Amino acid sequence: MDVVERIKSEIGAQPVVLFMKGTPDFPQCGFSARTVAVLRALGVQFKAVNIFEDPELREELKRFSNWPTYPQLYVNGELLGGCDIVLEMYESGELQKVLGGDEGMHGVTA
Repeated sequence: MDVVERIKSEIGAQPVVLFMKGTPDFPQCGFSARTVAVLRALGVQFKAVNIFEDPELREELKRFSNWPTYPQLYVNGELLGGCDIVLEMYESGELQKVLGGDEGMHGVTA
């Protein structure tokens, strides 16, 4: 499986997928930590992908998403954005609507 297929597989594996630096319990950057904190505050379970474990995926995902930084949050296969966008959406209540709109999202495992 090539790297683009692996990315698509990860994105399609769960409704909420976070590509991040580190893991939810041990984030390796403040932006990843803040994004995890928002998702946990909302009680949303999500699949986390540690980009440090796959350098090829880490580089290709930037091209695939046309988003140059991490973390990257995907919901239902679509890129929502990085930490700043997630925080803005959370503060406005928009993130809760996006995440609450799918009954299956709360059953996703990290």
